Amino acid sequence: MKLLSVITLALVAVAKADLTELSKRAAPKGIDVSSYQPNVNWATVKANGVAFAYIKATEGTGYISSAFNSQYTGATKAGLIRGAYHFALPNKSSGATQANYFLAHGGGWSADGITLPGALDIEYNPYGATCYGLSHSAMVAWIRDFSNTYHSKTGRYPVIYTTTDWWTQCTGNDGSFGNTNPLWIARYASSIGTLPHGWTFTSFWQYADSGPNPGDQDIWNGDLAGLKRMAKGS
Repeated sequence: MKLLSVITLALVAVAKADLTELSKRAAPKGIDVSSYQPNVNWATVKANGVAFAYIKATEGTGYISSAFNSQYTGATKAGLIRGAYHFALPNKSSGATQANYFLAHGGGWSADGITLPGALDIEYNPYGATCYGLSHSAMVAWIRDFSNTYHSKTGRYPVIYTTTDWWTQCTGNDGSFGNTNPLWIARYASSIGTLPHGWTFTSFWQYADSGPNPGDQDIWNGDLAGLKRMAKGS
């Protein structure tokens, strides 16, 4: 993937950097929001120094966020780089089916320089068994099915949002996605910590579930030029 080849050397050095160090590098700040934050004041968010946002579009194949359109439009008008994310329910339907549902309801990507590739939110099951009743191999196959379907339709591999703990539990710490899919790690601490197997750095870090801006608080592991390249796919 071009993104990985372009910025790997620049980012490996800060893979385990703490938040203070990343902030000193003027790393762009971001947020991710869903219908739990229906009335985001995007002009204020922009004025607070936020450069990018991920916005929940879909979940499984039966949910479309009622706030997605207004949030996505608001972020765009405010001048943020923005993208959509899909909450995976791997026990409900195939990865391909959910990727296509996501793509049909806001999850697409275009090389316009302001659209981040869609993100797959694959994490703890809020409705039941942590790993959705899937074996390690079945979970890896499901993620690959989603990823390959998204790539076939957009030319980009989706960002994978997860935690190291969940990834270890539910995929057996599979290492086969690090060369294709950018990582968005969730860890609410002062440092990124150990990454899932296969990734030498994270592209995005969700470091808190609340803060000065709406939703979860994120940071891009690089500079603004790198974030723009990420959006452009170059």
